[in-house]
Amino acid sequence: MTSKGKIGVLIEDHFDRTEYVMFNEYFPAQGYEVEYLTHLWGQPSLTFSSNPDDGNLAEVVKVTVTTEVANVSPADYKGILLIGAYATDRLRYQSTIAKGQKNQAPAVAFLRAAMATPGLKIGTICHSLWLLCADRELLTGRKVTCAHNIVCDVENAGGEVIYEGDGTADLVVDGNLISGKHPAVTQQFMETLVAAIEA
Repeated sequence: MTSKGKIGVLIEDHFDRTEYVMFNEYFPAQGYEVEYLTHLWGQPSLTFSSNPDDGNLAEVVKVTVTTEVANVSPADYKGILLIGAYATDRLRYQSTIAKGQKNQAPAVAFLRAAMATPGLKIGTICHSLWLLCADRELLTGRKVTCAHNIVCDVENAGGEVIYEGDGTADLVVDGNLISGKHPAVTQQFMETLVAAIEA
C-alpha cells in the first residue's frame, strides 16, 4: 500500500497504553505512517513507558522515539495527535521560565505552528488538552471535550468545554481541532480524524 502520508504523535513518559496500541493498528491500516515526536533533550533517542492499564505492570508498553519535535515541520504531516494520560503535561515542561514569557517548551512551540498550518488536523484525547493549556492563545474560544478531571484547567485556559448529559461530550470537532473525551472513544476519535484528513 502506498503511504498517504504521516501522522505525528506527540509523546512522553506515562502515555495512555490503549490509545498507543490502537493508533499503531488503525492508522497504518488506513495507509498512514505513525511517527512519534518528542523533545529528546540532546539525546539521539529516548524510550518512554505507558501507564499500566488497571495497575497491571505486565501490560506496560514502551516506545523508543528518535524524532526531535523541534527539528520537524507540522507541514510534513497530515495530522498531529496528542496522546493521552500524563505525557502532555511532561511535554510542556520548561527548564527556565520568566514572568510574562510564553511557554517555550519545544512541543508547545511546535503546536503553535501546527495550529496555524492551513488544513492540518489536530487531535487531542483525554488529558492531552493539557498541552494546549500551556498557551491561552491556542485554546481561547475553541469548543472541546476532555477528561472530567482537567475540565477546570481547560476552562481556565479559555476553552469552551462541551457537555452532554452529566458529563463532557464524547467527541467535539471545531474546525481543525478534534477532541475526544477518554480512551473509550479512541476508535471514533481515529475514524473522525481520518475522515477530516480525507475530506
